[in-house]
Amino acid sequence: MRRRRMIGWLAMAAVLLVALAVGVADDGGPRTSEARARNLAETVACPACDGQSVAESDAAASRGIRTVIAERIDEGASDDAIRDELVATWGESILLTPDGSGVGGLVWVLPVAALVLALAGVAYVFWRWRGTAAMHASDADRALVDRALAPSTPAREDDARTSEARSGER
Repeated sequence: MRRRRMIGWLAMAAVLLVALAVGVADDGGPRTSEARARNLAETVACPACDGQSVAESDAAASRGIRTVIAERIDEGASDDAIRDELVATWGESILLTPDGSGVGGLVWVLPVAALVLALAGVAYVFWRWRGTAAMHASDADRALVDRALAPSTPAREDDARTSEARSGER
């Protein structure tokens, strides 16, 4: 039984590792410069709009930034170089995705750490529940249930009559 449980855990760990590997694997990025410009524009905030990316907005500022991105891609600039230029011009708030290092890295790490801790807590609770022995009724518990389920006795009938008499007095 213990061996089966261990095989189940190993299978779950293998599925998790495969899913993580597939999720992290690089898909090669965009194939064309237009797709690359679109992907980059989706990570840049519209400076004139609230909550929209440059790719979604039709504001003049967004059109200008899309033009700059397309020109810099045609010139051979990397995505990071283009982002750095935009940050130098507009400030750090122009980026929709936080930096992956320093304090900005906490935005990426904390949710994952919270999820891992929550799963560890759930696993610990299940492990503790599994270890507790099943509770059994004692002889005193059985006697109490037998008395409660037994047909009414004369003493109970007297108590019922007394209760009826008291309610009639009111």
